[in-house]
Amino acid sequence: MPKDDLYCKVPYFKAINNLIPLSMNWWQSSLQDIFKNLSTSQQGLTDDSAKSRLTEVGPNELIEKKRKPPLTIFLNQFKDFMIVVLLAAAVIAGIAGDLTDTLIIAVIVVLNAIVGFVQENKAEEAMEALKKISALHAQVRRNGSRVTLPAAELVPGDMVELEAGNVVPADIRLAEVHGLRINESALTGESVPAEKSDRALPEAELSLGDRINMAYKSTLVTNGRAVGVVIATGMSTEIGSIAKMLQQGEDVTPLQKRMADFGSKLSYLVLLICVVFFGVGYLMDEDPLNMLLTSISLAVAAIPEALPALITVALASGAKRLVKKNALIRKLSAVETLGSVTFICSDKTGTLTQNKMKVVRSEDDSAETLIDGLSAFECCLALNHDVKASADKKFTGDPTEIALIEFFHERHPGGGSEKRIAQLERVAELPFDSERKLMTTLHKFNDRFLVTCKGAVESVIAILADQTKAASILDKATESAKDGIRVIAFAYKVVDHFPGTINSENIERGLVFAGLAGMIDPPREEAKVAIGECKTAGIKVVMITGDHPATAAYVARQVGMLSDGELVVTGKELQQMSDDEFGEKVEKVRVYARVSPEQKLRIVKTLQSKKHFVSMTGDGVNDAPSLKAANIGVAMGITGTDVSKEASDMVLLDDNFATIVKAVKEGRHIYDNIRKFVKYIMTCNGAEIWTMFLAPLVGLPIPLLPIHILWINLVTDGLPGLALGSEAAEPDMMKRPPRKTNESLFAGGIGFHIAWVGLLMAGVTLGTEAWAVHSQMPHWQTMVFMVLSLSQLGHVMGIRSDRQSLFRLGLFSNKPLLGAVLFTFILQVGVIYLPVANKIFKTQPLTIYELFISIALSLVVLVAVEIEKLFKRRPVAH
Repeated sequence: MPKDDLYCKVPYFKAINNLIPLSMNWWQSSLQDIFKNLSTSQQGLTDDSAKSRLTEVGPNELIEKKRKPPLTIFLNQFKDFMIVVLLAAAVIAGIAGDLTDTLIIAVIVVLNAIVGFVQENKAEEAMEALKKISALHAQVRRNGSRVTLPAAELVPGDMVELEAGNVVPADIRLAEVHGLRINESALTGESVPAEKSDRALPEAELSLGDRINMAYKSTLVTNGRAVGVVIATGMSTEIGSIAKMLQQGEDVTPLQKRMADFGSKLSYLVLLICVVFFGVGYLMDEDPLNMLLTSISLAVAAIPEALPALITVALASGAKRLVKKNALIRKLSAVETLGSVTFICSDKTGTLTQNKMKVVRSEDDSAETLIDGLSAFECCLALNHDVKASADKKFTGDPTEIALIEFFHERHPGGGSEKRIAQLERVAELPFDSERKLMTTLHKFNDRFLVTCKGAVESVIAILADQTKAASILDKATESAKDGIRVIAFAYKVVDHFPGTINSENIERGLVFAGLAGMIDPPREEAKVAIGECKTAGIKVVMITGDHPATAAYVARQVGMLSDGELVVTGKELQQMSDDEFGEKVEKVRVYARVSPEQKLRIVKTLQSKKHFVSMTGDGVNDAPSLKAANIGVAMGITGTDVSKEASDMVLLDDNFATIVKAVKEGRHIYDNIRKFVKYIMTCNGAEIWTMFLAPLVGLPIPLLPIHILWINLVTDGLPGLALGSEAAEPDMMKRPPRKTNESLFAGGIGFHIAWVGLLMAGVTLGTEAWAVHSQMPHWQTMVFMVLSLSQLGHVMGIRSDRQSLFRLGLFSNKPLLGAVLFTFILQVGVIYLPVANKIFKTQPLTIYELFISIALSLVVLVAVEIEKLFKRRPVAH
């Protein structure tokens, strides 16, 4: 069974009628076959039959997946490996007697669990939003009579009546159609309401937007009326299939993967170091209890318990900045995920385009002026429509007709033409229908009558009195159609008498050609610029739409998305491709047209199988499964449905594709700063471990007490690390390609930096200890404590940029960091010189000479890091 038709089949009907084919295509079947298979008729079902079927198939509602209890969701937050390691460290610190450290770690872990709980709980609200948009009541034929019933009571076989303004209550095969148009943009992505028919369609393979004899649950009737037979309800409808897809699990974000990998490797390393440290101390006849406490302190110091909190704060700060740029973050991890995106899969309607039809080409072929200043073509534009205008000049009605009347007002911006047109009172009309593909109006015109007609080009040509221009008119329309432009033709005639009977035969004959109007949903001006920036950043942009291929390709070229050698693929072509064949082409495709919701999922998942991080943007119900399956889903805030917003990670408040680029910049910026956190904290923690580990091996006494290590780890690391989140973005940030999805946190030289700077910091500290001990200085341990603490402050100033010098950046360009460093320095000096702190931390006040030496030695690390950056800035010789 082809994937595209999977949810158009009806396996549950087997219980109702054993003869029904399980692979039946409803759009292809005749009404007689459908009535027979569903055991129904034009008069509808009886109450007894409907009741029996309701018991069999269940209510016409979306079934919500069983949700986890809140307590389970909360406890699951503690399964993360890094969190487990932190909890173990808290227990160890408590056993060692440091309840303060235990409390701090516990608070950090609980806060992270609360944030995760809130995010996961909100993600399940998409199902509730889906249920809200379903129709509440329906007009149904039961026992041969018309009754109003709750939509939840509809069953397969029910005959439902539809009219303008109705929300379609179930999936329906249309049986009688009278000028019916349905807005299916939320399902298909097409901005123009679909014209419907009741005739059977011969094609076995049709995309959802081409099934013109079907009406789908939760779409909106905009024009006309119809009667149809219910063929699917509840979870078996199109929207039900989307609901099933929404219940699929979510992928782990890149940051979660990297942190899990980081925490796992770190825990084993810490355990090994602590065991070796304790063993070496024991063999050197150190006090076993003191060595145990010091080993435990090392374990606590080595685990960067501040890191999860620093990352959460960084992501939250980024989310706050993005709101000011019209991007609302629903999940904090989305901020970082944006920096990993390699493909942006964008819906067309309302995302890359304005979601508003506009006339972009026209030809006035009028042979005469009917009213002063107005040609026959302009009279047709102004008269042949059902658009309503409010007092503030806002139009409501069919999007195509609104575009035409706005075009008329652009040609005649003053109010004088409206007064002249108002004199031509409409006295009769023939509404548009899908068979004639024409709309005709009749107006008083002095002592005569003016007939105006608009419709499909072929239909208008057929009713012209003069056929000599027919081929030329058709050629012009065909050329525009190649560019994806929808062409409407206009004709008119003036008659002396009011026709006795208003029908097509009497009125729609012998007309004069007036002109052509070509329209399209135009691209957003800013979309082209945004796509250009994406290309510079190494991000590929793909359009996925339910619209026609020609229209989609035209828009793609207009915004710079589609180039020579890149592919346009239709849903039908995609359906015929095997997974292997599609996998070979997927990275070359830039436009997907006429695709179904399942195919959108297939596109996203195929790209993910190629190791791409995929962002999906959209605004309709049909986008929701893909939004949830993508690594980051981006919904539209203005035109977006509640379903798409609830399924997304981020909402664009201005529906502007360009806002995505701002979000990508922020995502990369945040991840850069997170890498700086890791570089800073792990270098400092490494220096502490090397200092404690190497001192006994080179014959020096244990340099620091457990409380010294914990102070450095929690205060010296924490405050400056937090302020690193305020660091400005690197200048070349959007000129780099996206990060590889399997990239380690220590890639790009960070691991090497952590190793050599950590060893240098430990070397300076141990050198200070050796010199002070050899000089028999009584305050040697306080000097060691001071040098290690201040070296870390110098290090954080040096790593503000990977390449730019601190002096080029300026000391005051990151005031929060400068303030954090000064505040930490004051705290450190207080620990040294305040009598109460001397008792707690076992420190002694340093002399001016000792303090000066400690500060001078601490600057060695900053100078070394600046030299490292100098080498990075030097051009590479070829």
